[in-house]
Amino acid sequence: MPRATNAPASRERRKRVVDAARGYRGRRSKLFRYAKDATMKAKYWAYRDRKTRKRTFRYLWIQRLNAAVRAQGMTYSRFAEGLKAANIGLDRKVLSDLAITDATAFTAIVDKVKGALEEKSKAAQQEKS
Repeated sequence: MPRATNAPASRERRKRVVDAARGYRGRRSKLFRYAKDATMKAKYWAYRDRKTRKRTFRYLWIQRLNAAVRAQGMTYSRFAEGLKAANIGLDRKVLSDLAITDATAFTAIVDKVKGALEEKSKAAQQEKS
């Protein structure tokens, strides 16, 4: 009985891996053994960094907000507390974009936050006395 090698499927599988490695340097783009490792690592990094990107953008938005709020004479943590007290449901991405593109709207939000913090502190003072 002749030996069956499943050559068409194997060749197609190897071709698919080498095609996925197109654009890599040297052997990694031409030889199956190296292309397989390169594409496996690339997929691992892509998966990992999709998670990292979310973290990085959150840090960026917080830094931008902190800088914008400090220009208004407030810290980021107090700003976050005031947002909750004022029932403003905007997320960090939108607030950061507002701080950059529409300074007047951002200033209005900061004023509302300051007012909400003052009311909160007055309520706390009344509870104590």
